[in-house]
Amino acid sequence: MIRVLIADDHPVVRDGLRSILETAPDLTLVGEARDGLEAVRLASELSPDVVLMDLRMPAMGGIEAIEQIKARDPQVSIVILTTYDDDEFIVRGLRAGARGYLLKDTGREALFNAIRNAHAGALALPQDVADRVIAHLSPPRASRGEELSPRELEVLGLVAQGAGNKQIARKLRIGERTVKAHVTGVFNKLGVTTRAQAVAVALQKGLLPQRPPE
Repeated sequence: MIRVLIADDHPVVRDGLRSILETAPDLTLVGEARDGLEAVRLASELSPDVVLMDLRMPAMGGIEAIEQIKARDPQVSIVILTTYDDDEFIVRGLRAGARGYLLKDTGREALFNAIRNAHAGALALPQDVADRVIAHLSPPRASRGEELSPRELEVLGLVAQGAGNKQIARKLRIGERTVKAHVTGVFNKLGVTTRAQAVAVALQKGLLPQRPPE
């Protein structure tokens, strides 16, 4: 079972998410937080696998709560679930340590898949959100990623699509150990420690194409 913690200041939203999560056989709700401070406390007490985090909440906002939760437990996966589709929020959330960014009009199955993907260590970023942010942040001319090799840029593009190491290995027809080496190289060159942070930095630097490769 994947243990889920909800953090949202609206009771109606929490009620709705609770009802939705109850229909998934592999997900279990372990707690509900009404603001960022309570989310940090409950994450420490309950040790959830995944936290569904709103952004705008009283006492402490979602971005700060993500930073504090990740500082205490780097293993917990956090998926932002919000009404704000602003590009700046997406990048700030990923840089803070979130593994996904969903809007509250996301469908039930998409929500379940995002939770499962985040728990598995993959990036849970819907294609439409990724496309819009990449298009907004990418420079109009050549990429500024000279320090990354062509293969590292290729791997980074697949990471941005949420692909895991096995999927990347199959796609590029290389060994999984080679993929891990390229991911490590990307992390080192971008100065990050997680896939979500790598994508966030890549978006800011314009290292990703206008549309991730098929």
